[in-house]
Amino acid sequence: MKEHRNRRTYDQQCGLAFALDIVGERWTLLIIRELLVRPRRYRDLLDALPGIGTNLLADRLTFLTEAGIICSLDAERRTAGYALTMLGERLREPVLAMARFGLSVLAEHRGQLRGSVRRASWAALAIEAMVDPNRSTVDETYEFDVAGEVFHIQVENGRTQTRPGPAAATTLRIATDEQTFFDLGSGALDPVEALVSGAVTVTGHPAAVPRCLYLLGLGTGPADRPVPTAVGVGRVH
Repeated sequence: MKEHRNRRTYDQQCGLAFALDIVGERWTLLIIRELLVRPRRYRDLLDALPGIGTNLLADRLTFLTEAGIICSLDAERRTAGYALTMLGERLREPVLAMARFGLSVLAEHRGQLRGSVRRASWAALAIEAMVDPNRSTVDETYEFDVAGEVFHIQVENGRTQTRPGPAAATTLRIATDEQTFFDLGSGALDPVEALVSGAVTVTGHPAAVPRCLYLLGLGTGPADRPVPTAVGVGRVH
């Protein structure tokens, strides 16, 4: 990595300090967040990070490239986009851990902390952060559609994977909007209330609903919250 004499550093022989020297500047981890979902073009990043400014985004991308965290999909064209390197992918779990911490803070201060900017693409990473593999009970696939952003969770042999795009076969398909999704994740909205009100629509096997909620930490047991009869019979609608 090139030495940047004008860039601030903690100048400490500590792993955390070294990490923060690279990803601790404002906006950097949010750029990483976007690339953890999928590769992004420069314009996509600019749109997803309102307020960053073109020069600052370019500076952050250049630094992260030189640090080996991201790479350009085409070095000759900035518009070709950026992706995480293998080193950058190692930031996934730390970022997910911070997202879990943020969700717990939101739950503690329910209704008090709210951002004005929402993006459906953030839902996939939020779901990945919410999933607790220790709560997986049955091999199933749950597909989510959050305002057109489609991704799915595959549970198999006690392991879970969050993947972009639709699933080949689904046990449940859940659809909602960005605000409802945020309210569910932050604990501001009860899942059953969201189902009954129609803010969330579900198709699939009714018995899988409590298992999905349990996997996401939104239920206390895999079969503790039966689907209300008002929502549907036989299959959830």
